[in-house]
Amino acid sequence: MTNGDTVAGWSFDNSYAAQLPELCYTKLDPTPVRLPRVAVFNGKLAESLGLNAQALGDEEGAAVFAGNRVPEGALPLAQAYAGHQFGYFTMLGDGRAILLGEQITPDGKRFDIQLKGAGRTPYSRGGDGRAALGPMLREYIISEAMHGLGIPTTRSLAVVTTGEEVHRDTGGLTGAILTRVAASHLRVGTFQYVARWGERTDLEKLAAYALQRHYPEMADSSDNVALTLLRSVMARQAALIAKWQLVGFIHGVMNTDNMAISGETIDYGPCAFMDAYDPATVFSSIDRQGRYAYGNQPYIAAWNLARFAETLLPMLHEDEDEAVRMAERELESFNAQYQQHWQAGMRAKLGLTAAEADDEALMRDLLTMMQQHHADYTNTFLALTAGEPERTAMHGGGEFDRWLERWEARRAREPEGREASQRLMRSSNPAIIPRNHRVEEALAAAVDQGDYSVLHRLLDTLADPYAHSAEQAEYAEPPAPSACAYKTFCGT
Repeated sequence: MTNGDTVAGWSFDNSYAAQLPELCYTKLDPTPVRLPRVAVFNGKLAESLGLNAQALGDEEGAAVFAGNRVPEGALPLAQAYAGHQFGYFTMLGDGRAILLGEQITPDGKRFDIQLKGAGRTPYSRGGDGRAALGPMLREYIISEAMHGLGIPTTRSLAVVTTGEEVHRDTGGLTGAILTRVAASHLRVGTFQYVARWGERTDLEKLAAYALQRHYPEMADSSDNVALTLLRSVMARQAALIAKWQLVGFIHGVMNTDNMAISGETIDYGPCAFMDAYDPATVFSSIDRQGRYAYGNQPYIAAWNLARFAETLLPMLHEDEDEAVRMAERELESFNAQYQQHWQAGMRAKLGLTAAEADDEALMRDLLTMMQQHHADYTNTFLALTAGEPERTAMHGGGEFDRWLERWEARRAREPEGREASQRLMRSSNPAIIPRNHRVEEALAAAVDQGDYSVLHRLLDTLADPYAHSAEQAEYAEPPAPSACAYKTFCGT
């Protein structure tokens, strides 16, 4: 390492290039930019990675995070993958992202360090390989909010401005690059790509690598790598999607290239958090049919996993019919796994521990009333947590009063008592989420005025959403009613 890299704490390994077939990637350096400047830097995350935050928060960090300087030991590459986008299969790949390498932390953990917006690659499909400041700051905010909520997610280490414009339909925009940290960037789409364009041995290498990297406790004891990997990925995805649903998160583009093998949430394009509860809620400007609506997310996850299972069929069993039967048996268990996680999480939101037969009806009846009354999802549970049901949109209705009586009678049977139930609710119901209007407020101040104070205050408040502090109260307010539905865009 150079002295600067030693001081910064970079400790790169490159297992992706070392262990996977060459068709999985293309080695290339990021395209340098004119005038990189650090816009936002995640010092706490840097320290957890074994990096020197002080050394990376200035020009040295800007040069690395912009791709102008590649640290010693890094081996930049763009990954190849495919994917079903809105149900249609296509060849994809990192069209504007470069993986620098894998940072090895002091305790031996491994994290991808990826630059998003780092220039053209062989997979750019006619794009310029660049990104605009607004969408990169948006991913920074939402991914860090997800981390605060306790949901597996990629993280954001830094956003730098490039000193260059990117041109989109809306005109010239401030160019930026996001440094993303992930357990890995392996996707269902990675397997689809290798299954379509690689050899059987390529698929075997990829599966063995993914299992060892993300499920090492299963790797050594597995006599069927494909089956073990399918079960492991399904289990993590069932838990992940349940966590999304429990906080009202809508991903927006659940294409197969956006489902990570690690079980992390990845690619924050047209995503947002639901205000008024409605399973049909869609925020993405491109999802005109509601394919990726809030209520569809568990079903789309199952669909994506079926596509994943298809790639593994040659490895599941030599007999094709038996391989299909094995895959179908495993896939049939996904909904039960998801429901188990969702119901356990919903019980916790209602302050309930041990399961009872009527719990699901209690949950479903509340959600039905919330939908009918356009009740705010987060704030309804927050009001119940605070013991102030009069703050809910359903207050005063006889049906809701009867539901409250059922709920209180159910809580009275909790073995550890009411105080324990209340603590469980406080730790399961966030006081705040990244409200869409608050996110837009922070982005407008940063992008249009160069004022990052609004963004930093929002990030600080979102860091511990279960604190239930006085400072969080103003961020809990939903937006004023608007005639226009809130829309998000993919940011490409």
